Amino acid sequence: MLQEIHPHLFENKFKNKAPKNNDYMLVFDNEKILMNNINEEMQFTSVQQIKNINPEAIKNSVYLFSIDQTAYFCTLEKIEEINELKYIKTVVLRDLLPEWMTFIAATAGHLAQWYSTNKFCGRCSNKMELNKNERTLNCPECKLIKYPNISPAVIVGIINNDKILLTRYSDRPYKKLSLVAGFVEIGETLEDGIKREVLEEVGLNIKNLRYFKSQPWAFSQSLLMGFFAELDGSDQIKLDESELSEATWYAREEIPECETLLSLTNEMIESFKNNKINT
Repeated sequence: MLQEIHPHLFENKFKNKAPKNNDYMLVFDNEKILMNNINEEMQFTSVQQIKNINPEAIKNSVYLFSIDQTAYFCTLEKIEEINELKYIKTVVLRDLLPEWMTFIAATAGHLAQWYSTNKFCGRCSNKMELNKNERTLNCPECKLIKYPNISPAVIVGIINNDKILLTRYSDRPYKKLSLVAGFVEIGETLEDGIKREVLEEVGLNIKNLRYFKSQPWAFSQSLLMGFFAELDGSDQIKLDESELSEATWYAREEIPECETLLSLTNEMIESFKNNKINT
């Protein structure tokens, strides 16, 4: 899956350190990332590159994490496209190579967006300050402490005898086969959130929930938790067309080949298809 980057080592412990020329300085603009020579292989921008364009961007940067002893930073300065440097949508990263670098870009984007959207205190509107000892933003006025946002989300593979329910989104760029999924609401357990999402999106009842696996999914700033469940009662689907364009029961032999196993969704679908779960 996306986070499985072995043999590369991911170290996300916060450090108060300055960028070096051979480190990487990632630049984001909302849901876009600045890249070198856009093609099928990712090439991140280096500290030296960004320093040559805008030295202030280096001063106004923050440490994100390290991969194999190489540090990754993001700058809070705006950088314009120039020469070979172009912005691309972060959603495109899922189709680029090498796959382990997709994890870097997505995770960096998650943190960069958090820094960008929390420049000012949500309680008193004062400018937030970077904490030099841990990854928090602190308000010097009202003392509010802001930690990075991680939203819990659930995914469920609904099994009906030898079939599984596969869906397609109606309101998102991603149009490939997926599973029923959604964010957990305040006051809900994971189990209650799954049952609500299933009832809302496809009008079905489920039983016998079984935990499968989890995955950090930076594209939606979430921690995904995957479950399988059995259909409870009627298999007649009542589609919420504002969320889904399709919800269909697929037998194992009808499920198309997955192009990649980056996502928890695809791994769950493949596990059912290859009969690697208890049904």
